[in-house]
Amino acid sequence: MTPQPVLSIISVALFVIGLVGNGFEMRKIRLSTAEGQLVPKNAFLDKRNFKWYALIGIALVLWAINGSYT
Repeated sequence: MTPQPVLSIISVALFVIGLVGNGFEMRKIRLSTAEGQLVPKNAFLDKRNFKWYALIGIALVLWAINGSYT
């Protein structure tokens, strides 16, 4: 079995999990702060988001590796 389908499925799954997880985390961050306390710039730089950013980054790297096989 060639690595293209496997890497494609894994990268898409990691990308979707990362985006959905980041969305839920951003919602939790927004609900945990009082109205007007958190500026949007700080919400994206919250340390709770970095695990989701890493997951999305890994998915993009796998996608690029998969592109080099074709």
